[in-house]
Amino acid sequence: MNKEIIVQSNEDETQVAVLENEQLAEIYIERSISDRLVGSIYKGKVENVLPGMQAAFVDIGLEKNAFLYVEDAITNGTYNENGFKVNIRDILKEGQEVLVQVAKEPIGNKGPRVTRQITLPGRFLVLMPGVDYVGISRRISDDTERERLKKIAEKIKPQKMGIIVRTVAEGTSLEELEEDMELLLKIWQKIEHKDRVSGAPKLIHKDLELVKRILRDVVTDDVRRIIVNSRFTYEKIIELVGQKALKYKVTLTEDQDLFAKYNIKQELIRALKRKVWLKSGGYIVIDQTEALTSIDVNTGKYVGSVDLADTVLKTNLEAAVEIAKQLRLRNIGGIIIIDFIDMENGEHQKEVLARLEEELHKDKTKVHILGITSLGLVEMTRKKMRHSLSTSLEKICPCCEGKGRILSEHTIAIQIKEELRELASRTMADTILINANPEVASLLIGPGGTLLRQLESKLQKEIVIRGRKNLAIETYEIQPVYGTKELSHYIIPVEENQLVKVFIEEPHSQRPRDGIGRIEGYIIDVENGGKLVGQKVLVEVVRVYRTYAKAVIIK
Repeated sequence: MNKEIIVQSNEDETQVAVLENEQLAEIYIERSISDRLVGSIYKGKVENVLPGMQAAFVDIGLEKNAFLYVEDAITNGTYNENGFKVNIRDILKEGQEVLVQVAKEPIGNKGPRVTRQITLPGRFLVLMPGVDYVGISRRISDDTERERLKKIAEKIKPQKMGIIVRTVAEGTSLEELEEDMELLLKIWQKIEHKDRVSGAPKLIHKDLELVKRILRDVVTDDVRRIIVNSRFTYEKIIELVGQKALKYKVTLTEDQDLFAKYNIKQELIRALKRKVWLKSGGYIVIDQTEALTSIDVNTGKYVGSVDLADTVLKTNLEAAVEIAKQLRLRNIGGIIIIDFIDMENGEHQKEVLARLEEELHKDKTKVHILGITSLGLVEMTRKKMRHSLSTSLEKICPCCEGKGRILSEHTIAIQIKEELRELASRTMADTILINANPEVASLLIGPGGTLLRQLESKLQKEIVIRGRKNLAIETYEIQPVYGTKELSHYIIPVEENQLVKVFIEEPHSQRPRDGIGRIEGYIIDVENGGKLVGQKVLVEVVRVYRTYAKAVIIK
């Protein structure tokens, strides 16, 4: 596999893209080293112990307390000597100080999840001070190499501590593994010293910043080259790894925007969209919620060439490849439900599942396919470790609050009428001013102002409606206006015979030959302006009304 790593950094953020066969496979973004919590070790104080949840809240000095499950609170298994499950009350007490490591980033309203089972990852090894254990990465498949590494690990393992040999250690020498172990032991000794002399809550150990983590966790022997756009980053990589030890080429380029040069920006935009098109013409739809992620597969524009079963199979196979890619790229974790197109042929189902498993094997994050449910849905899980791409780059829409849908202009118009009736019944003002989105305003005014006149007749109030383009569909303002001077100040920014420049926004809805412009939300109906949409023209105001003014173009 041809693997490249692109590192783009500036004063605001560091972005790392992993390309496999020139296709974007993973993206890492760090805007501030303080943003990342996973891997960091804190000395915390137990605030609350909750036996009903078998968990505790721990104050580690952040805005929200960390969450510690009973399974993560012990280091010697989940059962006591009598074979019964351990109760959280037997392990933790309120006010107790504990050393914990962040296992999951805070998401939404939830604080970070922590564990007392400390792990310190190095380049080739992972040190586990709390357990006596030797493990070899499952991705090392050669039995002879596994046995060799296990013997080395047992030889260099500190007493009453555990180590795991990482995948990247395949083929490494005893000396390289010993050097890695010495470095990890020094880090652990510093952590123990800080733990002894510090009070809680206190940050004891911060995980590495992004570039160092990439060198430690992502760079493997199949990396052909690393391309960076910053001399500072380039020199840091050379200093950390050493030019002699490099099995890949590190290239410094003067191109400031490497993501644009290698077409990564387009892939990022695609990775944020709900719908992802397949090459055949089919597509998948990805919907993320707090509880789970659902993925729906559709044939779309693909009609096939043999029969329906063949068309469905080919679409599902292509979708399986794309789904595995999108899960890695978007860093989607938790429960994932995939609704492939229904397949009656059992062999076709097995083929699609096998393709999905094959593609997910490229993913370093732990993935488990549970199988096909009784409803024909594929259920799987992917371990949550860091924020998803969407969480890193996007925020919840303030209009729809994350629902993905907003109220229609008809619904808002009805809401405004209800509020208008309530306000009219209690205000002494003769006039009420409404500022609303132009689409909502037009529904309230009606063709030729007929609905507005009906509303005024029912409420016995003068109602002035301004269409403001800067207001979202769901946003509006209703207020009483006292006196004609105040009314004029609010709604009529022009006078008859006045010359003004107007930007023609759209054709008139009933007279397309005319154009519509706005000054401070006040409508200017420009005669024969329909063909000048998108242009700014000089007009003379010939007639002024409460809700709009008529104007002619000055040539």
